[in-house]
Amino acid sequence: MPVVRQLITLAIETSCDDTSVAVLETARQDGTSQDQRAAILHFHEKVTADNARFRGVHPIVALDSHNKQLAPLVAEALRNSPSSDQGSPSISIRSPSGWLEKSKPDFISVTRGPGMLSSLNTGLNTAKGLATAWQVPLVGVNHMQAHALTPRLVHALETENHEQPSPEFPFLTLLVSGGHTMLVHSKALTHHAILANTIDIAIGDCIDKMARHILPVGVIEDSGEMMYGRLLEHFAFPNGPSDHRYIAPRTRAEDLSQKPSIWGWALTAPLSRTRSGSRSKDMAFSFAGIGSAIQRICHRIETAMTLDERRDVAREAFRVAFEHLASRVLMALQQLKKAETADTEEMGTLVVSGGVASNRFLRTVLRSFLDIRGFAHIRLMFPPTSLCTDNAAMIAWTGSEMYKAGYETDLSCGALRKWSIDPSAEGGGILGVDGWKMK
Repeated sequence: MPVVRQLITLAIETSCDDTSVAVLETARQDGTSQDQRAAILHFHEKVTADNARFRGVHPIVALDSHNKQLAPLVAEALRNSPSSDQGSPSISIRSPSGWLEKSKPDFISVTRGPGMLSSLNTGLNTAKGLATAWQVPLVGVNHMQAHALTPRLVHALETENHEQPSPEFPFLTLLVSGGHTMLVHSKALTHHAILANTIDIAIGDCIDKMARHILPVGVIEDSGEMMYGRLLEHFAFPNGPSDHRYIAPRTRAEDLSQKPSIWGWALTAPLSRTRSGSRSKDMAFSFAGIGSAIQRICHRIETAMTLDERRDVAREAFRVAFEHLASRVLMALQQLKKAETADTEEMGTLVVSGGVASNRFLRTVLRSFLDIRGFAHIRLMFPPTSLCTDNAAMIAWTGSEMYKAGYETDLSCGALRKWSIDPSAEGGGILGVDGWKMK
C-alpha cells in the first residue's frame, strides 16, 4: 500500500508587531495519513518588535522588525520542515551541512486581516511569493477566526487523526486582547456571530494603560517587558492563584454594587450607570471608564500612594474588569437557554482566547461565575499561554481547516485592515470579502 503523507502548510502571521512563522502537518480529509496524530507542529517561532521606548506598538518599528525577521524565520522553518518522502513533491533547502530534501508545503497560510496594513502586507506579499515559486495554493486567514479556533489546534496536537476537532461547533468564544474584546457565538467554521463588542477600548489596551498608572515608578522600565498586563498581574498577585481568594457575586445586584476600599475609593462597574439611564443589560463591553477611574485614584494630589494601596488598586481593577466580561458571558448563556434552540442544548464550551486569556485571575473569575450562577456544566477552554497571543500556529491550523473545506485565496488578494468574522456584519463576514475561490 503506498504511503500517503499528511497535508503540510507553512504559515505566516504579521498582523501587528509579532513576526511569526510555523510549519504544521495535519491529517488529510480522507483519513489516509500515515501518522496517527491529528496534527504535528514541526516549527513555530515568533519575534516581537522592540516598541519599549514608545510604550505601545509603533507601526514603523513593527514594519522594520517584520522586514528584518520574516525571511530568516521562513528559512529556519524550511530547515525544520519534515524530510521528503520518496516520490512526494520536495524542495531543496541549503543548510550548514549541505543540501536537504524537504517536503514541499501543500499550501501557504497567511494572515490577511484584520490588522495594520503595512504589517499585513509584509507577510501577505512574502506568502504570495512562496505560493508562486512553489506553485501551491494560498489561503488568506482571518486573524480573529484563528484565535477562536486555537483550542481545536491544541486538541489536534494531542489526539489521534480519527478524532473530530474539539470543541465541536457550536461554542462560545470570548476574544480578549489589546485590540479586541468580543463575545462570539461560533456556529460553524466560517459563521461566528458577534454577541457583544467593546464600545470604546479593548480590555488589553485598558490593562496596559492601568499598569502605567498603578505600577511603582521604574517597574516597567527596569523589567524591559512589553506585556504590561503580565507585569500588573504579577504585581497584584505575587504568589499566583493562592492570592486570588475570589468568590463571584451571586446576583446581578451584587455585580453592580460598589465595594468601597479601606483607602476611601471605589470602582463602579462599567455600564451600570449612564446619563441616559441604566445600560446594565446592554450586550456590550466598555473599559474606558475603568481606566479613567484608575488614573484619578493613582494621581490624586493630596496623598502619596503606598505599595499596599497600589496592590489593592490593581486587584480591584482586575476584579471589576473581569466581572464585566463574565456578566456578558452569563447574559449570553441565559439568552441562548431562553431561546430553547437545538444549539442551546449542544452549547457546552466557552473558549477564551487572545493575549488577556493568559491571565490566571481571569480564569478564576470566569470559573467562579459559571459555577455559582447555574452554568457549572460549561467547560472553559484556554489555549496554552504561548498560543494566547498572536502566533503563526493558529494561522496554520485555520488555514488547514479552510483548505480542507475547499477554500483557497486568489493571488490578487489584498490585505484587510478591517474584516469582521460575523456574516451579518457589513462586508458579509469571513466569506464576504473578495478573493475566495473553491478548489
